[in-house]
Amino acid sequence: MIIGVTGGIASGKSTVARAFAALGAPWVDADDVAREVVEPGEPALAEITARYSRARVLNDDGTLNRRALREIVFADSAERRWLESATHPRIRARLTEHLARLEASGAPYVLLVSPLLFESGQSEMTDRTLVIDVPEALQIERTAARDDVDEAQARAIVAAQMPRAERLARADDVLDNGGSEAQMQRRVAELDRQYRQITSDQSHGK
Repeated sequence: MIIGVTGGIASGKSTVARAFAALGAPWVDADDVAREVVEPGEPALAEITARYSRARVLNDDGTLNRRALREIVFADSAERRWLESATHPRIRARLTEHLARLEASGAPYVLLVSPLLFESGQSEMTDRTLVIDVPEALQIERTAARDDVDEAQARAIVAAQMPRAERLARADDVLDNGGSEAQMQRRVAELDRQYRQITSDQSHGK
């Protein structure tokens, strides 16, 4: 069984995934795969460079200047859509490879952690979805601190994502991550038991 884990920026998706991993559920992070597909030598990076010019979006060592690209696509929704069309199919193909390897490991279930699980259509690759939820004000505060951006840019990043209410409406399960780490750990343990039971029932034809 593949559980899709998503949430707005700075909701704590990776922290929650590590808590699941400690209980025996391996995970693949779509953000990591998104970085893989734009590494030097990858076709997606060549397309990005051709569109925006080497001087504008590459660092001196030939790697992608993520900050420069982020400023371009957050300022223009048409450019964001173009970037998604160039990267999302490649990310999906690479995710499929990673998930197949994890499923072959014999784990009871695996996690696909993705900030754009619903927007990118990656939810179609999952059997169930879990939304990590935090108040928007906390997202903005964490984003500004973590990514070294001002509050206005942090707000723009949050605003560019799927609205919180829509994300929650599409979730099979929700984990409120606005409290303490201990509360998060307890909820992860509950969900782990639930997912193991579902997997067990499916394997026994219930």
